[in-house]
Amino acid sequence: MGYTAWRAREALLDRRKPYPQLPADAGAYGRLRRQLMLAGMVRSLAALGVVAYGIGPALEPPIEDHPRARRIARIALGLVLSSLADLPVDYVEGFVLERRYGLSKQSGRDWLVEQLKAGGISLVIALPLLEILASAVERAPRTWPALATAATFPLLILANVVAPNYIAPLFNRFEPLDGTLERRLRLLAGRYGAGDAQILRVDMSRQTEKANAYVTGLFGSHRIVVGDTLISRFPEPAVEFVVAHELGHYASGDVWRSVFAGTAAAGIILFGAQALADRGARSLSSATGLARLLFFASGLGMLAGPFLAAFSRERERAADRFALAATGDVRAGIAAFTRLREQNLAEAEQPRWMELLFSSHPSLRRRIDALESSAASRA
Repeated sequence: MGYTAWRAREALLDRRKPYPQLPADAGAYGRLRRQLMLAGMVRSLAALGVVAYGIGPALEPPIEDHPRARRIARIALGLVLSSLADLPVDYVEGFVLERRYGLSKQSGRDWLVEQLKAGGISLVIALPLLEILASAVERAPRTWPALATAATFPLLILANVVAPNYIAPLFNRFEPLDGTLERRLRLLAGRYGAGDAQILRVDMSRQTEKANAYVTGLFGSHRIVVGDTLISRFPEPAVEFVVAHELGHYASGDVWRSVFAGTAAAGIILFGAQALADRGARSLSSATGLARLLFFASGLGMLAGPFLAAFSRERERAADRFALAATGDVRAGIAAFTRLREQNLAEAEQPRWMELLFSSHPSLRRRIDALESSAASRA
């Protein structure tokens, strides 16, 4: 509550008189983002712990008095209050920070509209999922982790279909790409089984000045999406290399790998959370019991993070090798990574502990060095 109040004060001061621009210093930006990430992890665990073992037991009725409608109302109220409490924090640490470093030109009003929209979508998705989890815990108190793990697999698949095709268009405009770049990318995609994909331009500049692209593709919903910030500031060979990297994930089945890895991690976390939270007289199917499950699941998720990050970095290196083989253009790859570093205000190399524990990508310096080594070996 104190942290939220502090950020709320900063948010009000910024609304009265916006904080000044900061120098485009990748090192300072990276250090600040790391500090905020660590603070956010501690704050999240602390908040869940207070709800699970402090406020929740004090306010919630005895364990048997949990009618479904009342439980749903408590869960919904908790989600809404949590989102509202995070709003000033997100404003300062997300919107204001990105604006001060020149990484966003979004207005405060547009940011707030998107936050409210995202919060509504999250509530619509999270509320039924949490109620289903509570019902599973209630009806199968011993076997619910196995049931929840089995349900994670189709849910992750569904998310990979629904998010890019139905949720992303609620926040950005997607338009068919045309011209020489479209033909170039179509030819590239056709060599790897995605020649029929939609090739789209997305107005990323609505939210950020950072550049990116991605490829999605499950059950025929192939999409190659290129940010307008990438198209406008990168030469076509560099754009092609970035898209080739993303095609590497598609061609190697990395979406399916991630689904399997996510399901396995969910199983370990859910069984572990049950073992740790299933103590005392309070039912885990109550709102407070769910908070206890989420508290331990969050902690275990943080412990699993380094292993999932290592898996992700290995797949990113494989996608880099794929892009180099697909384009045969080392210079384009080096140019792409160099421009991404400059435009995204990314550090050339993060602290080693950060990369090992949290980073889903190898450092840009390591990626550039790998490309230069490949060029030298070919020569």
